[in-house]
Amino acid sequence: MTKYQIFAAPVGRLFISLIFLLSGISKISGYEGTQGYMEAMGVSGELLPVTILFEIGFSLAIIIGWNTRLAALALAGFNLITAVIFHSNLGEQIQFIMFMKNIAIAGGFLFLVAHGAGAYSLDNRLQSKA
Repeated sequence: MTKYQIFAAPVGRLFISLIFLLSGISKISGYEGTQGYMEAMGVSGELLPVTILFEIGFSLAIIIGWNTRLAALALAGFNLITAVIFHSNLGEQIQFIMFMKNIAIAGGFLFLVAHGAGAYSLDNRLQSKA
């Protein structure tokens, strides 16, 4: 592993996951508004607690590098689903940009699925001991 890979892996995991960690936390403080937005888009507001736990839990798993491939696959799927549900009005420029952002993030997560957590991760540490 090169020195670039050693440092890029944990920083990359942090950067790609931070948006979901902060989003999950902000949904707690803006619970009613988020619930209303979800319902306006045809998604049951009862799914909000699951969404919050999903975003926070899987983002933390990726940040620490634990079950990274599974967490990354889950968040890649989440990004694709939310792109279609919440950003499908591609004729509106901001929605098109948000749609493409979700697609790009899903692509980044698929790189984690393909290559694993890399350095400074629990996955790497557990493999070394096996």
